[in-house]
Amino acid sequence: MNRKDLTPREIVKELDAYIIGQDSAKKAVAIALRNRWRRQHVEGPIKEDIMPNNIILIGPTGVGKTEIARRLSNLAHAPFMKVEASKFTEVGYVGRDVESIIRDLTNISVSLVKAERIAEVTEQATTMANERILDILLPPRKSAREMESAGESQETQLSHTRERFREMLENGSMEDRVIEITVQKGGTPIMQVFGPAGMEEMGLNLSEMLGSAFPKKKKVQKTTIAEARKIFTQEEAEKLVDNDLIIQEAIRRVEESGIVFLDEIDKIAASRGDTGRGPDVSREGVQRDILPIVEGSNVQTKFGVVRTDHILFIAAGAFHMTKPSDLIPELQGRFPIRVEMDSLGKAEFIQILQNPRNALLKQYQALLQTEGVELIVEDDAIEEIAQLAEEVNDKMENIGARRLHTIMTTLLEDVLFQIPDQKIKTVRVTRENVEKRLAELIKDRDLSRYIL
Repeated sequence: MNRKDLTPREIVKELDAYIIGQDSAKKAVAIALRNRWRRQHVEGPIKEDIMPNNIILIGPTGVGKTEIARRLSNLAHAPFMKVEASKFTEVGYVGRDVESIIRDLTNISVSLVKAERIAEVTEQATTMANERILDILLPPRKSAREMESAGESQETQLSHTRERFREMLENGSMEDRVIEITVQKGGTPIMQVFGPAGMEEMGLNLSEMLGSAFPKKKKVQKTTIAEARKIFTQEEAEKLVDNDLIIQEAIRRVEESGIVFLDEIDKIAASRGDTGRGPDVSREGVQRDILPIVEGSNVQTKFGVVRTDHILFIAAGAFHMTKPSDLIPELQGRFPIRVEMDSLGKAEFIQILQNPRNALLKQYQALLQTEGVELIVEDDAIEEIAQLAEEVNDKMENIGARRLHTIMTTLLEDVLFQIPDQKIKTVRVTRENVEKRLAELIKDRDLSRYIL
């Protein structure tokens, strides 16, 4: 079973490698992802009527909402777009509309598919690039008359020389040799076209509109064979892929498996009972703008029309001042799955520091290894860091696991500054180090507000 065909249990297992706790959220998104696979294998007209179960993740910042959505998109190998819903309420924010979310998602999908297709033809493109390099090193005979005048022995010798050069290219013994190559340059400068709101997302510029009318310029430059191979491989790969098929596949992926993560959706929830014409009116207006793309509509992009009916929308918000029921009823109905995210405490922080594949301690250990320094953090020090993170979150704003980043940076600041000027081979962090470095900051609430 490949990564696209994971069962719900396997999806949760993959998420467990990066995200501590939040079992309910993992289960909900795992089912949503598997349902997409199930729908694509449904036969008959009912397939079109099976809509995605969009999800709202409810919880404070730093508990893993964004990370769950991002890891989910990696598992699905699907186009993924994260956008803050609150940005559409910014005063004076001109030139963007909610449909730009789908246009941006389509751009991401095209880039994703194109990279895959380029990877598929890279081997063939590299072979063709090597032939172009050989033509520079040993220019071929330009005409039959030249071949005839050269004689059979010279032609045979040239062939043998070319084969030797080809072997040297393949075994890498000529990588640093400098050659002169001709590369293509764009024929027209990129110029932004200003127009109605949303026009800039259409990707319209004079290069695209007039590119065919202006032939590409050529530029001669000197470079190493290694660099020339990269340039030629890219050019040859571009010739081998079919852009029309790439666009078709990219649009299909957006429509069938695209994921949009709407963060800070609580910021556009209007408080009930306020009938004034203040910010709440603007927030409700944004909700009504978002509603069509969540319900299902056609969005015009520079690659063609994209249907949003089966795109999976995952919304997230802290909902401190509002609640999901403050969203307009139509939008609420489009997010039938609601998951309460758990707040994180000391026990979770200890696991977050050590267990995930990208655990914070592992990141700092990898950074210091580049300087030849081993970082050792003792178990009781880890426990103390987790305890302090919980205390600071309780005293001030709760920012979840992000507090660990701030504490670790403060804790290791001097070490990171002194290396490599000081010849240190091992850095050992003990509970006493943590208490000495951070305890006073925790006690001084005013100071810790700015530092931690």
